[in-house]
Amino acid sequence: MKLSVWGAAQQVTGSMSLLQTEGYNILIDCGLDYEKGTYLDENQHFPFDPSNIDVVILTHAHIDHSGNLPTLIRMGFEGQILCTPPTADLSELLLLDSVNIFLSKQKKKSQGRKKRSGPAPLYLQKHVMETVDRFVTIGFNKTFQINGNITLTFVPIGHLLGAAAVILSITEHGITKKIAFTGDIGRKNYPVLPDPMPLPPVDYLVCESTYGGRLHSTGTTIEQKLIETITETCIKNPGRLIIPAFSIGRTQSLVFTLNQIFSKGLLPPVQIFVDSPLANYATDVYRKYHELVSDEAKAFYQLKGDEFEFENLTYTHDQKESKSISNYLEPCIIISSAGMLEGGRIQDHLYYNIQNYYCTILFIGFCAKGTLGDRLLRGDPIVRLRNRDLMVYAAIKQTDLLSGHGDHNDLMETVRQQPVEQLKQVFLVHGETKSMFAFADALKQKGYQVAIPERGETFEL
Repeated sequence: MKLSVWGAAQQVTGSMSLLQTEGYNILIDCGLDYEKGTYLDENQHFPFDPSNIDVVILTHAHIDHSGNLPTLIRMGFEGQILCTPPTADLSELLLLDSVNIFLSKQKKKSQGRKKRSGPAPLYLQKHVMETVDRFVTIGFNKTFQINGNITLTFVPIGHLLGAAAVILSITEHGITKKIAFTGDIGRKNYPVLPDPMPLPPVDYLVCESTYGGRLHSTGTTIEQKLIETITETCIKNPGRLIIPAFSIGRTQSLVFTLNQIFSKGLLPPVQIFVDSPLANYATDVYRKYHELVSDEAKAFYQLKGDEFEFENLTYTHDQKESKSISNYLEPCIIISSAGMLEGGRIQDHLYYNIQNYYCTILFIGFCAKGTLGDRLLRGDPIVRLRNRDLMVYAAIKQTDLLSGHGDHNDLMETVRQQPVEQLKQVFLVHGETKSMFAFADALKQKGYQVAIPERGETFEL
């Protein structure tokens, strides 16, 4: 059995690992790589023949794990894609949204003075629908027989509705070995989602390391942080609180937390706009799979009703409704995507409010280097929007209390569930090198054997 790491190797995005057993090839995740060059250069050429892949296993729907599946199919993959039911539904939404982003980039490039056509989309809607047709859904904690020698079990890992760690049991030459892929590990007590479940003992573990060496903020809760920020921006002052949030996962957790705050009467009423069609569709998926949300969310539903609906909360549906928010003159909260400010309706709200002294922009998620969100967080005094250079007068704030990733302690706990004497090797992926080495050092001190694969590096298991 051979393991080759072809994505998220000493970086965060582009998750993709190839597991080769006797006569059978398994691809775990097939995500978009954002971090080098253009999306075309890095994602349209695979380092293996897609037609030789027998099956794909998808840990969760986020685009850095699912986003290159249509390309894989376009280039010859003919097998099934195994995932949980919510992952299938959420992936369809995200992949269709990716097509829109590709087309919008092409349109922008085409509007130059020489009217040259922009880059061709990586894939189109028809490729997404072909991908959706390949999904085979499997529930949590159910053993699925992939073939005569390989079984699969999905274990809930938090992070996002439907997200799973992958447990594979593989028999070769009469010897059975178990290998686990964590996907992205969630954190405990996260709004809407249940805590990650412990993983069973395995022989090999491929583990994410996003927050290696880093701890989440302590001493306050997300409720307290939101109350403090809303009070300062919208109650003491007649301002606007703009919260860039990823449409799938982050927005639902934020809305539920705001529902809890206002239903308890901890703040006077404030108008809230959720300005993201994708978030609206994703929230319906959360309602569809309500049995998979946290016990806290279920209890709230029994007592108060829908976690994602409450007084003074408005979901916009079309561009006209979105633009009308600019004409709302009372203090308000605007939740919009994309979380890193690289596209979507959030840019409209920034354009009209970035020079507003009474506006606060609160980041609740990670912003990759070079993105507009990153430039604001590092304190750039001028940003460019709609071909205009605008002074930044709005207050820029950030909190990691709604990060969907477990921190260093959560990562350590996941690995330490594994007996040192049984776990032969830990492979670290999905993290910046600084985080990976900090996590690796901590694991080695506990007696674990750790490898940090380079892209394309292959290991005999």
